[in-house]
Amino acid sequence: MHNFKELKVWQKSRELVKEIYLITKKFPKDEQFGLISQIRRAAVSIPSNIAEGCGRKTDKDTKRFFDIAQGSSFEVEAQLILAYDLEFISREESAKIWKQTQEVQKMIRGFSQSLRD
Repeated sequence: MHNFKELKVWQKSRELVKEIYLITKKFPKDEQFGLISQIRRAAVSIPSNIAEGCGRKTDKDTKRFFDIAQGSSFEVEAQLILAYDLEFISREESAKIWKQTQEVQKMIRGFSQSLRD
């Protein structure tokens, strides 16, 4: 088991969630139950699954939850592209948060690879 609060990947994913919440506040109100809800749930899923994985007894179980977190990070990435396409976020906002998302993805991949199968 790992202490998730000490993991840089968990800390970075928390920062990503905060940015997602801040940026989605600017989305049109009629997206409250659409893209806003979807992207926020996907973002929150990342640190949540990292934390849950750290509570598992085997590296195999931990890795499974990190794989789920990784999937959620790609879901966030796809939704950010849609938000940009729909002109809910600017090119600068998109680039900033996309960079954060990629950083989290790389960290998840690195941590997962460090675990034994």
